[in-house]
Order: sequence, then C-alpha cells, then structure tokens
Amino acid sequence: MTDAATPATDVTAPPSSGTPAEVASAYFAGVAARDPDAMAALWADDGVEDIVPVGIFRGPEEVRAFFVELFGAVPDAETVVEQVVADEGTAVVKYRMNGTFTGSPLMGLEATGGRIELRGADILEISGGLIRRNTAYYDGMAMGRGIGLLPPQDSGAEKVLFSAFNAVTKVRSTVRDQMDR
Repeated sequence: MTDAATPATDVTAPPSSGTPAEVASAYFAGVAARDPDAMAALWADDGVEDIVPVGIFRGPEEVRAFFVELFGAVPDAETVVEQVVADEGTAVVKYRMNGTFTGSPLMGLEATGGRIELRGADILEISGGLIRRNTAYYDGMAMGRGIGLLPPQDSGAEKVLFSAFNAVTKVRSTVRDQMDR
C-alpha cells in the first residue's frame, strides 16, 4: 500500500480509469465541495454505500440523495481529508467533518443548531475508475450528541439517561425471567 497525498482535484471531471487513490481523492473533493453530483458521478451503477451508523444506499442516485439531505441539514459542513492510503483496488480515507445542524431535517430530525464534529474512515473498493463499495465508519454517538439527539458526554443528563436505560433493562430481564418459569 502507498500513502498518497490528496492534491486539489477537479470535482467536475471524474477519472475514467483513475487509480483508487485518485478516485478516492476526487470523491472526497466532491464531499469537501458539498457537491453530490460530482460524488455520484464516481459511483458504479450497482455500487453500495454502507454508512455503518446510518444505513445502506444502493447506486449513485441513493448516495446522491443522502448527501443532498446531509448537506442541506449541515449547510456549513467542512470536510478535511487527513490521509489516503491505497493499493490496486482499495483506498482508505481518514477524514474529519465538522458543521452545524442548522438547515433542513436530517433523517427525520429537525435542525437543532448543534455542532457536529466527526472523525471518520471510509474503505472504498474501486475498479475501472468507479466506486463499487464504500464502507464508512464514524462515531454514531458523537453524531447523536452533536445534533442534540443524545446528551453531552459525562453530563448529568447522560447519567440520568443511562440510569433510566439500566432500570428498563432490569425490568425487561425480570419480566423475561418470570415468563420463562
């Protein structure tokens, strides 16, 4: 594997047979530019985007639709690529994405004004200059906290939430034990 730098890439011209490092860099240039059309142009028709904390998106149009929604919800999203490592068929991209949830709803949730600060890593499988599969990992709890769905880490509200969760878990366990008798 080689560690490839991520120079500025023309997001309007997807590589027709670029290396995995070039395709991944072009894809993330599209993410950084908040350009879902440029991103979708780099996908194979049968490509699969598996955003682990969110769900699976099939084909360029579903990928595009998700990012239209994300960029609409977080209109000031900034993505910075920290590292691209690639071989002949795979690229791994380490990145940070920050922004404020001030736009349109995201996955059914109304904007809260919360600040999102994510660290992520994507594993892109690429052939023929197109993305065939991307498995994207980031901390879903950090996203939940950032958008206001979950309380801040180590806060009083988090302690109350955990206590309530544990109480419900104990009740369920007791009920299950009673039903098994």
